[in-house]
Amino acid sequence: MDILATALYVTTDDLLKDRPDLAPRRPTVGIAPRFTDAELITLAMMQAMLGFTSEARWLRHARAHLRHLFPYLPQQPGCNKRLRKAAELLRRVTRYGYCASHSRFFWGLRLHLVCTLQGLPVAFALTGAEADERETLLDLLAAEPYLVAARPGQTLIGDKNYFGRDFERELAQQGIRLLRPTRTGEGQLNLERHRGRTPGGVIVRVMQRVLGLTAAIWHNDRTGQAILRSLTSYDH
Repeated sequence: MDILATALYVTTDDLLKDRPDLAPRRPTVGIAPRFTDAELITLAMMQAMLGFTSEARWLRHARAHLRHLFPYLPQQPGCNKRLRKAAELLRRVTRYGYCASHSRFFWGLRLHLVCTLQGLPVAFALTGAEADERETLLDLLAAEPYLVAARPGQTLIGDKNYFGRDFERELAQQGIRLLRPTRTGEGQLNLERHRGRTPGGVIVRVMQRVLGLTAAIWHNDRTGQAILRSLTSYDH
């Protein structure tokens, strides 16, 4: 986990040097924060990867066990406020996100994710629970046209809710072949236990978990691991 954290920190720090406009806005005068934005993103990723759904418990754990990585840690209110302001930076580092279909009704939000076969998120949308998955997917493809244009003749694997003649016809017109196997399984990274209480809080916590998945796959690829989507090396 320390190696992954260091790699993500360096990558985020380099990104902010190239794109300082991605950093959350702060006053031009005053004391510079002791806790950098790159440290904030890295800390958020580690919280998701290690399965801490409570920010208070996570910060207590970090103070007790992660001082070698984070010499200074802010208090919970300050950390939460900065993480919300860093939503755009989180999105750019993450590069987007998915929510598995459940055979039950629920209240709340639905995360729609388009991934590569290795599990790398390439596009996501966060909608209300009642949103139609098919319409959301078509909107995602319209919003990110390069996903189709860059690689014509793609096969898209979705769950049983992605059906319908008109829907499949629209995909076919874009050169996309649809496969609809039934898929089951529990979610990773405690996605359903995000503890967000406001739309902004939920969005940040979802992106935090997508960041964890993306960082793990990216690091597995860079280090030549056989299974890119494996998270077992980072959950302890």
